[in-house]
Amino acid sequence: MSEGPLVTVDWLAAHATDPRVRVVDVRWYLSGKRGVDAYAAGHIPGASFVDLDAELAGDPARGPGRHPLPEPDKFASLLARLGVTEDSIVVAYDDAGGAIAARMWWLLRYFGHSGGRVLDGGLGGWIASGRALSTDPPHITPTPPLALRPGGAPVVDKADVARLAALGLPAALVLDARARERYEGRSEPIDARAGHVPGARNAPFVENLVSPGGAFLSRDALDARYRTLGALDAKNVVCYCGSGVTACHDLLALAILGREDVALYEGSWSDWARDASLSIETG
Repeated sequence: MSEGPLVTVDWLAAHATDPRVRVVDVRWYLSGKRGVDAYAAGHIPGASFVDLDAELAGDPARGPGRHPLPEPDKFASLLARLGVTEDSIVVAYDDAGGAIAARMWWLLRYFGHSGGRVLDGGLGGWIASGRALSTDPPHITPTPPLALRPGGAPVVDKADVARLAALGLPAALVLDARARERYEGRSEPIDARAGHVPGARNAPFVENLVSPGGAFLSRDALDARYRTLGALDAKNVVCYCGSGVTACHDLLALAILGREDVALYEGSWSDWARDASLSIETG
């Protein structure tokens, strides 16, 4: 079975009938169309739809941020619905270069399941290879809920981020996975204040890809990118984004490079920006 966090379209096609493989469509959009409608119009055969807001996040009213981590029993129920067992390989895809799929991969890691994978190139790669889509939902027999073990990947809160950001390199590095205009404070479409965590460096997740919505850069290109940012030499590294979703794309890129110790700031900018006691930077 696949060992790394990414699988290719060819690999997925070759393993499509393997009962250990579960394919999940996690398409999601910040506004406008709905992922479930896109799924209904056509998806990779055998894929189940998973809703980011309802199943890959907890109640935002309980925080921190807009997409807090789901409770263990909630995530266990999702995996049971998908027919996931201890030895399953769960391949997640979207149409955004893995921006949402990486959240599924990371949550599996966090809850102690080593079978999370992301389809490199996503739905676009599947279509470009000439493979067909389906409008039929899969017939999956639910499995007993797994006994999940939270803590399989590190998570930090705003106090940790403030402390680490103040240390600076080489002791610590904070990476912001949002687009440059949001990092610089030139645009803020959804959160309370514009800007970034003081001292954070910008690492837009889209720059992990060969093109927007496409496949990941080569390992050498990713190495060069994150080495320049200081992420391969810093003792402690934290990634954040708007709400803790697309930051997982940077976490995935760093895991490809062997850094599986990088932490997610759970609440991310949606948590930091709403706390008026915390300073921000722009530019």
